[in-house]
Amino acid sequence: MYVDFDKLPDHARVWVYQANRPLSDGEVRVIGETLKPALSQWAAHGQPLLASALVIENRFVVVGVDEGYNLPSGCSIDASVRTLQDIGRQLSDNSGSVDFFDRSAAVQNADGSVAVYPLPAIKSAVTDGLLNPNTTVFNTLVKTKAEFLAEWHVRAADSWLKRYFKSAVA
Repeated sequence: MYVDFDKLPDHARVWVYQANRPLSDGEVRVIGETLKPALSQWAAHGQPLLASALVIENRFVVVGVDEGYNLPSGCSIDASVRTLQDIGRQLSDNSGSVDFFDRSAAVQNADGSVAVYPLPAIKSAVTDGLLNPNTTVFNTLVKTKAEFLAEWHVRAADSWLKRYFKSAVA
């Protein structure tokens, strides 16, 4: 059963999917038009799930489910992953399909835009001063709606990137 994201309780479980490239406004509309009916039908062992989704910064898809309503199962979570993979293929362009499972570090530039650093490039980005402990990072590791609302933007020093600053100082 689909609900608006703001109707989900703060304890709702969330998953953040990061696209490997910026999404156009048209692609964001397609994602919404595809996810809404998919989440309306989302179920675990025949029990409907109360779910929602948002697209943030034309880069991130946030899927939430109220675990107090019904718990998602491994199979239902796998189904949501397949839905995102299908959407990625649907959004293919000349450079290929959209990969919503990108694990690059996503940070916010001073102008508010999103920059990404692939894992192999993070160490040199720190060394070159492109990333520092105060760089704003999009925290794709949030687990609940409350965490998402409070900790979506964190300092790099307070994120999983902190290990790169320790080695840069040493």
